[in-house]
Amino acid sequence: MRFLHSMVRVKNLEASLKFYCGSLGLIEGHRMENEQGRFTLVYLVAPLDIDQARATQAPLLELTYNWDEEDYKGGRNFGHLAFEIDDIYALCQKLMDDGITINRPPRDGRMAFIRSPDGISIELLQKNGALETKEPWASMENIGEW
Repeated sequence: MRFLHSMVRVKNLEASLKFYCGSLGLIEGHRMENEQGRFTLVYLVAPLDIDQARATQAPLLELTYNWDEEDYKGGRNFGHLAFEIDDIYALCQKLMDDGITINRPPRDGRMAFIRSPDGISIELLQKNGALETKEPWASMENIGEW
């Protein structure tokens, strides 16, 4: 397992970049604009992690700016932790065997979400792209929030 990124939703992208980059000293690695989804993702990296982040896209801080006004309540401004997984199906099965709910099953062979005991959303991403889709995962429905 390898740590990928943490995601934080921000209300004001420019103010957030001023804080994280201007004051804290993080560096903008890259950004993605999504007009259809109406959001911007900005990936920041600590200066001493820049070479590793360029090579592996980790470790990063993801700032998510939703273009439509939203008041984040109940910790919704903190999005999730993300981990790269060698075998997403094997880990999800182990988690289920341990009594952990898979909130967003890996139907696509690539991505799943679970929650920590404190309700923190954790994204699991398959290393080296999606595995071939297979049951029971392909038919599983989402459970709760993720």
